[in-house]
Amino acid sequence: MSIFRIEEIRKMSEKERKEELESLMTDLMRERGVIATGGAPESPGRVRELRRTMARIKTVEGEVGREKEK
Repeated sequence: MSIFRIEEIRKMSEKERKEELESLMTDLMRERGVIATGGAPESPGRVRELRRTMARIKTVEGEVGREKEK
């Protein structure tokens, strides 16, 4: 799993974005599980980056959806 920038996300196909979003959600759930059980995450900033990348993907999906409506 890697962190994507908006330009990279825009170049992805719809299927790739969906798969990556699912992967990010799984990673976020795993990281939150570690925190909830009292453990220390490998990288404390990872949760933030996961959430930001998910938001970027959702933003691009919204842009594409609005373009299709026009």
